[in-house]
Amino acid sequence: MPSHELFPPIDPFETGRLARGEPHVIYWEQSGNPKGAPVVFLHGGPGAGASPDHRRFFDPAHYRIVIFDQRGAGRSTPLGEIANNTTQDLIGDIEALREHLDIESWLVFGGSWGSTLALAYSQAHPRRVTGLILRGIFLCSTAEIDWFLYGMRWIHPEAWRRFSDPIPEAERGDLLSAYHRRLIDPDPEIHMPAARAWSTYEGACCTLLPSPDTVAAFSRDQMALGLARIEAHYFTNRIFLEEGQLLRDLDRIRKIPGVIVQGRYDIVCPIATADSLHHAWPEADYAIVPDAGHSAMEPGVRRALVAATERFKANNR
Repeated sequence: MPSHELFPPIDPFETGRLARGEPHVIYWEQSGNPKGAPVVFLHGGPGAGASPDHRRFFDPAHYRIVIFDQRGAGRSTPLGEIANNTTQDLIGDIEALREHLDIESWLVFGGSWGSTLALAYSQAHPRRVTGLILRGIFLCSTAEIDWFLYGMRWIHPEAWRRFSDPIPEAERGDLLSAYHRRLIDPDPEIHMPAARAWSTYEGACCTLLPSPDTVAAFSRDQMALGLARIEAHYFTNRIFLEEGQLLRDLDRIRKIPGVIVQGRYDIVCPIATADSLHHAWPEADYAIVPDAGHSAMEPGVRRALVAATERFKANNR
């Protein structure tokens, strides 16, 4: 099939739920070839959850496609739960799922926050990773978080105004704390408006051209609550990693084959971060998509990601 097309929609051949200690239960699924080359998909956010279209980056005749919703996200329960929800917990969940499915090692595919988690997981368990496909690179530095909260207004002032206006002017000097307080409030009348404002802000900035469908998806209650609450939780805690740790520890994965895919006009995760990663990890292939923003579903990004999975497929034969 042409390398620029997503593969046809498929259903999972198996789904399950994995208890990971109170209160978390993780949703997982497998699709494609039960005896194929294993690949695990790490969704963004944190907190965004996975969707059926995420299965379509992989040739189902070749790959055993493992997708799961991270703690507090999507179909995992409880939705939006931040207790016992850290990067280290998520790394443990990936390993527990790998062992549960009796997989020796796998290709790791992650975009946006998924790229962060993919790097953290592979550096913790390099022997379990056969390759890395990373998209829309995010390393969760202080500068990247500040850009998300304040810098994106230089490109998307209308979206930023809708994001900042619900917060009283006296609190806008620390939007993260202001939103975090509201998002963890147990009253839905307080946390849901904050969640929708945060999530739709991100959705509005995700694509090179306006995409009402993307904004609508980000505004749905399940997506909004999981994404906004968990993102604010992770940003407040600087993703539970040391500043610069993922670049510092690249030697642990230097010999693992890698592909970095980055939209030139990615506003949510600007290209400077991907450039820094590639500069520190020149062994990885680097594909800049000249006519794309952040979303994995933009045509150029989609083409590059499918081309990457096809190349790993060819090398696996």
